[in-house]
Amino acid sequence: MEGKIMLVDGNSMINRAFYALPVLTASDGTYTNAVAGFFNIFFKLYDEERPEYCAVAFDVHAQTFRHVCYKGYKGTRKPMPEELRPQIPLLQELLGKMNIAVRTAEGFEADDLLGTLAVQAEAAGLSAVIVTGDRDLLQIASESIKIRIPKTRMGKTEVENYFAADVQEKLGVSPAEFIQVKALMGDTSDNIPGVPGIGEKTAYKLIQDYKTVENTIAHASEVKPKRASENLVMYQEQARLSLMLATIDTKAPVVLDAEAMRLGDMFPPDAQAELRRLELRALLSRAKTVYGAQATAPAAEGKFTVIREEAEVKALFAKLAKQPAASYRFVYENNRLARAAFCCANRDAVCIQLTEALDEAAFAALAKPFFESETKKLACDAKRDMHFLHTYGVELNALTFDALLAGYILNSMKDDAFADMARVYLKEEYDESAAKPRPVVKKQLTLMDLLEGGTEDEDDEADNAISAGEHAARQADILFRAAPLMQKALETNGQTWLYNEVELPLVHVLKDMELYGVRADKAALEAYGERLQAVIDTLTAQIYEAADEEFNINSPKQLGVILFEKLNLPGGKKTKTGWSTAADVLNGVRGLHPIVDDVLAYRTHAKLKSTYADGLVAVMDENEMIHSTFNQTVTATGRISSTEPNLQNIPIRTALGRELRGVFKPSGAAFVYMDADYSQIELRVLAHMSGDEAFIQAFRENRDIHRATAAQVLHIPYEDVTAEQRGRAKAVNFGIVYGIGAYSLSIDLGISVREAAAYIESYFEKYPKVKAYLDGSINSARDKGFAETIFGRRRNVPELSSGDFNTRAFGERVAMNMPVQGTAADIIKIAMVRTHARLKREGLRSRLVLQVHDELLLEAHREETEAVRQILLDEMENAVSLDVPLSIDIHTGETWLEAK
Repeated sequence: MEGKIMLVDGNSMINRAFYALPVLTASDGTYTNAVAGFFNIFFKLYDEERPEYCAVAFDVHAQTFRHVCYKGYKGTRKPMPEELRPQIPLLQELLGKMNIAVRTAEGFEADDLLGTLAVQAEAAGLSAVIVTGDRDLLQIASESIKIRIPKTRMGKTEVENYFAADVQEKLGVSPAEFIQVKALMGDTSDNIPGVPGIGEKTAYKLIQDYKTVENTIAHASEVKPKRASENLVMYQEQARLSLMLATIDTKAPVVLDAEAMRLGDMFPPDAQAELRRLELRALLSRAKTVYGAQATAPAAEGKFTVIREEAEVKALFAKLAKQPAASYRFVYENNRLARAAFCCANRDAVCIQLTEALDEAAFAALAKPFFESETKKLACDAKRDMHFLHTYGVELNALTFDALLAGYILNSMKDDAFADMARVYLKEEYDESAAKPRPVVKKQLTLMDLLEGGTEDEDDEADNAISAGEHAARQADILFRAAPLMQKALETNGQTWLYNEVELPLVHVLKDMELYGVRADKAALEAYGERLQAVIDTLTAQIYEAADEEFNINSPKQLGVILFEKLNLPGGKKTKTGWSTAADVLNGVRGLHPIVDDVLAYRTHAKLKSTYADGLVAVMDENEMIHSTFNQTVTATGRISSTEPNLQNIPIRTALGRELRGVFKPSGAAFVYMDADYSQIELRVLAHMSGDEAFIQAFRENRDIHRATAAQVLHIPYEDVTAEQRGRAKAVNFGIVYGIGAYSLSIDLGISVREAAAYIESYFEKYPKVKAYLDGSINSARDKGFAETIFGRRRNVPELSSGDFNTRAFGERVAMNMPVQGTAADIIKIAMVRTHARLKREGLRSRLVLQVHDELLLEAHREETEAVRQILLDEMENAVSLDVPLSIDIHTGETWLEAK
């Protein structure tokens, strides 16, 4: 028999995958991270090996012959995490549906089955590849049996490969001798005792000299050191027991059945359906692409047409103008509109394919009456489409639904794209990956092509466009039919108001902010960069002088050698790539050498120079305006984020960072900046949500909440609180919102853990309902599976059911913080929507230009400053009614720095 068989250690691989990936769940709560990781490894190696046969072996949850011989065998292992346990039978079931053989045998381990099958395969003339995370199987390596051990490092899978010769070369012993080594040194993971006093180095040396455990025992008198010699005699039976425990049984009750293990179609319909149920779409998509599995057809039929001619496009828009509602889908390629699909009633979806004749401008001109009409528009990522239409003088009116926003509200941790919409809401299957246009392969011109005056390229391109166009039409159809079902889901969840009154109108606010931009004075920014560079040059010279050599300061590896080898600073931490030079490490050795402070200062200045001084100049337009993108559907808490560039991350904590805000100036002399900032909004939200009377009263009396907290906790008069005591109370107030523990608080305040724990305990004694609320938030999220804001925004918290302490603790912090931070995010969004509407309704020239979490920045016309100030007071302080007043600080200035 010829060919190759791949034998996989199922338990080892799924364990490795589980700990390599964060806990993931499907929509129905099924844990999937270990299964997903298993197949990532499986297909990587399958792709490399291309075996004709395959089997995956698993342990059986029962005692093996090893447990009978030694009751302590594997007795030190931790219980299997609860998130992993159900994934093993799930994987076995899925393997069965994929026609991949699964093998188990009661009383034997997966290693025994793999070893037995490998030996049988070798005898039958097959080459065998064993995939395992367990080095025990190195004892099976031979000239035709290869052991492959995947290792996950920094999110990437690397593989160690061992034939018999590789074991000898890398370990210095043969495969048969390798297991003799393990018998002497023992194995803590399997609780194999070995011989006390004989470690790894000694064990290898002894077997290299004496070859076997028995021969080593026989020559015990020659062994050094003396303790090892004595223990070999004293524990010789334990050594023999250890050898038995470590030796793989190659005569386990399993038979190589080549035909039953032959690989064929790994993705029949049942397997595809299960992969979709588990939402392992990346795996399914990859499998279809690489292995040729057939996609399941959509469950319902529709008419999907592609048009290109102007007359056809005019007829389409005339038809759409008569419809009460229509969905549309813009498809961009290389930041250009490639096609636009539309669907209304009766599942009649049409895609307009743009061409040289029907380019963006021509399309926009034809589409303008429709997009500016009162026909209700159903979109997916409308803000991006608004930018395209605006370029050609077209406004998007009557936007009533955006699937991207609806999907985000319904599940903030997942992107509800078209495949999700079809599966979750229409109970259909749609392969979104197939919508990506296929590359056109250019054929080499032949003499006949030249004589006939053409090639097949034009036809290939047309076919490609039609395929992509049909998919765009399908997406418009899915969107049209899924929209009412998603709206119903929002209503069921109590999220309709959040969607209709906050997120959907916010699209227009953010679009206007992005289009207008915010101005940075280019000359001032360049001057700021020059000042930074001068300091960087000085610091560089000082660092080189202190190191007595020049090196790349930006290289952690070179810097680590200088600090911890050449200068021999204490407290260094070794990593796999060298010395760590992370900020916490450098802060730990500050004061031990002047070079450390210089390096930290160098990093601060270099970061400001590259990210802001140089980076912001690079993205300015000709009017010195910077156009950031504000994202609504990125954060799990509902906060808006800013990218390309990130204007929410302009430094504020240091004087040097604050100076950067001085380069931001209004776009004209007729304007000033007006900055409105919510005062302690998250603490006010916490007071309201907890209902704690003392906390609420402090805000109602407009007292300094941090001073009030210090007075309450320390039992001293409000007037006697010192600045230091207020600072500690402030750290606790803000830390409580994020579930801070005693250890973290002790680091923040520079006090002992005991003192920090006592402070937190006193805090909760004075604000008992805050403690009750935070505990209740965790319990509620654990019961419901999600945390929730006042307005119904949700964040799933699967981490709360994790068996891993750190993961579960993270989930608890999320459950405590998300309702507070998410509610604060909702409030600022409400204020933005209402402020933007008032400015427009009252015909003012002032405008919103930037949002930084709890802060709004406006360009206020000098003649309108009082009106704008009143609008901000009205709309921000009355955005929502809480048990505590909302308060804002408003300042104006000629720069952002002055206004702040």
